[in-house]
Amino acid sequence: MTDPGAVTLKRFFERVREGELTGIRCTKCGALEIPPRALCPACHARAWEPAPLAGEGVIASFTVIRVAPRAHEGAVPYAIAAVRLTEGPSVLGRVVDIPLERLAIGLPVRFRPLVRGAEAAIGFGPA
Repeated sequence: MTDPGAVTLKRFFERVREGELTGIRCTKCGALEIPPRALCPACHARAWEPAPLAGEGVIASFTVIRVAPRAHEGAVPYAIAAVRLTEGPSVLGRVVDIPLERLAIGLPVRFRPLVRGAEAAIGFGPA
């Protein structure tokens, strides 16, 4: 690992809070992953470096949540999408500012940080 602090989940979500979407690239085989993980799924190395991402992609799959966990009951209905980023990897995020009836596989979206109190999460809105 080039910078162990830069590839932890804690630092990943700190960067999300700051409006940055950052993946990790294996320095042994070049695999790109998001979010951070201990081992490279391609070569099993533990040699990561931060990889800034543009935050643009397309919806690969989505689901509409109509019965939510207690902490999110007031937000239903809402959608969660698997987004294929232009750099290649996919990441899950909450869909914001797009009407549910407009959601479709292949719809272009862009990363939006979702900050609620001390928590930060990945969101995607219109591209």
